[in-house]
Amino acid sequence: MTDGVRGRDSGILNLRDGLLIGGGPYFWSIGPYRAGEGTWKGHLRTNQHSTFSDPFTRLLFAGQEVTSGFSGTFSGDRAEVFGPVPVGIRSLSFQATPKHLADV
Repeated sequence: MTDGVRGRDSGILNLRDGLLIGGGPYFWSIGPYRAGEGTWKGHLRTNQHSTFSDPFTRLLFAGQEVTSGFSGTFSGDRAEVFGPVPVGIRSLSFQATPKHLADV
């Protein structure tokens, strides 16, 4: 997160034929994307699928499903992506650096 809110996640993303499906230990995401000439953009729907083991952990999205748009660049096996996530009356921003691992 880039708005002074601490949060992080790791996981995998599968991008195929304009559909992004991914997840990690706590969240899943799905949505459409477009890519071409070194840029990509799309939309994600994200929700929490597992509870955190630490009962004092503050839920990043207040336990609700959120949608976000994103845009970024890619070159070779590296990418950059940025986007806003509206959560209630607040908007958080995220940044990610996906890396290509394998073709499926």
